[in-house]
Order: sequence, then structure tokens, then C-alpha cells
Amino acid sequence: MRGCKNLKKMPTSKSNNKHIGITLGDPCGIGPEVVAKALANQAIANLARFKIIGNEEIYRQYAKHLAPNCSFIQAGSLVLSQWKRGEVNPLSGKDSLDYLKKAVELLKHKEIDALVTAPVSKEAIARTDSSFVGHTEFLADNWNIKHVGMMFVSETLRTVLVTRHIPLKKVSQALNSRLIFEMIALTHQALRQFFKIKDPAIGVCGVNPHAGEGGLLGKEEITKIIPAIKKALKNKWNIEGPLSADSLFAPDHVKRYDAVVAMYHDQGLIAVKALFFSKLVNLTLGLPFVRTSPAHGTAFDIAGKNIADPSSMMEAIKLAAALCDS
Repeated sequence: MRGCKNLKKMPTSKSNNKHIGITLGDPCGIGPEVVAKALANQAIANLARFKIIGNEEIYRQYAKHLAPNCSFIQAGSLVLSQWKRGEVNPLSGKDSLDYLKKAVELLKHKEIDALVTAPVSKEAIARTDSSFVGHTEFLADNWNIKHVGMMFVSETLRTVLVTRHIPLKKVSQALNSRLIFEMIALTHQALRQFFKIKDPAIGVCGVNPHAGEGGLLGKEEITKIIPAIKKALKNKWNIEGPLSADSLFAPDHVKRYDAVVAMYHDQGLIAVKALFFSKLVNLTLGLPFVRTSPAHGTAFDIAGKNIADPSSMMEAIKLAAALCDS
């Protein structure tokens, strides 16, 4: 394994001639607050021209004035008398989905070049639309795209998930060599396109303890993961695995790779959120436009207390602005 380049900084934006949409997420969560705090930072506000998509009356509770490069796109029907910060509210769930639908409209009409999404409550949305799984799946469905991925980006580590928001007991059944190869391919493409790494090094996790111990602790590595890796190696890609996830994320090990492909949600995210939570960014792979989001949730427990940290939202905006140039 040759030395890895994943310690180089994330891309930086070259101009502010781009238009970025920002949805406010669930208005009862911290979305409006972290968006307002991020855009109050002059350096962030100067990165692009922003269209804030959501309820302006609620947003004004956190930002008395719009930054010069910002305009507002009103969406949703929630009124202040129905707005209860810190609570799961089906009305706010419906509104957050309306914000996302408006963003899709703007993207399809080429009125914005990229999208940054504040967190939504799947529970709140499910009370009015049980088909909603998440931002990633919703956007993929609107462009009839079958193969999308979630890459979690920090300055020194990128992690992609093969399976996403499914129960742990369904992970093994959901895994197959085709899906694993598709996620490896999406990862390889993103590292080349967005991060300008010509020959990216990718570490692929096993799914069982100790990557299965040669089949003693599970057969998925032999029947599903290794065939996907062999297919990737035929393309002369720089791939290693299956690797034991409990040691892969140790700093001295993970620095060998430009990205790690993890088999399920918590396997990939416990490590990166423990290390980089405040500045971690979720980047959707496979869409025809750039979409990023902060890597945290609605944080209802602190909504409206003016203590939400905007760092992850700021990083999401910075990455979206930078990748528009790719």
C-alpha cells in the first residue's frame, strides 16, 4: 500500500458565482438556528449566493436580517401559533418535506446549483407520509436514480455506508456483492471527481467480528464482500479488504486510506462521529448535483436555547460551495 493522500484538506471554493439552496429542516429542531448562525459568519455568507428554503417567519426568530447574498424562498404552511420548538410535530414534519419538495423544484429548474439540507425528523414526517425514508432516498427517487451513497466527510477521513437506515437484523440479508461493488465504485468515482485523487486507496470493512475469521464467525465476507473486492481489483483500483472494523479506524491504520467503505450504519459512523462530530459533513454520492448536510440530527432537546453549534452546517456549506467547482 502506497502512502495515502487523505490528510490533504477538503476542497476550497474558488468563486461565489454559484447559487446554493439551503432547506431549514424541521422548524421545531435546531435547523433554522444553525443555518442562521452559519450565514451570520461573513466568510460563509460570501461563498455563494444562497436561497434559504423554508418558513421565513420562523427563520426570523433566529436571524433578524438576511445576509446580502441571501434571499428567501417561502415554503410550507406552518404558522407561529402551531410552532412548538423541541417537539415532534406532524405539522412541522409536513413543512420540512414541503421545503425539500421546493428545493427539488428549484434544482430541476436550474435555479440553484447545489443543495444543503438541515436535519429533519423522520418520525414527524412519517406521521403524514410513511413512505419517507430520508433525504438521500427522496432525492434519488426524484431523479429516478437507483444507486446513491452517503459519504461522511471530515478533513482527514471519509466513510461510505453500504447499507443505511435499516434495522441491524436486516443488514446481512441486505448485503450482496453487487451492492457492495456499487458502493465501492461510487466511492472511487467521488474521490477522483470531487477530491482530485487520481488513484484513491479504499479500505473495505468486513461485517462480522474479525472480518469473519476465514468463515468461522460468518460467511458474508467470503460470499459477498470478497467477490465485490475482486471485481473492483479487476479495474486495477487500489482496494484492500475485507478489514476488521474494530482495528481499521485506529488512527495509524485508517490514515492509509482515502476512504473507508463500511457495511452498515453504526459500523461506519460511531468512529467518525466520535472523532469529528462537530465538523462532520454528509455528502450524497450519485446525484447529478451536489448535496450536503450536517451529520447531526434535529436535537429537539436543545432547540430554541441558542446553544446549537453551527460548525457542521458551516462545513456542509463550505463543502457544497467547493464541490460546485468540480
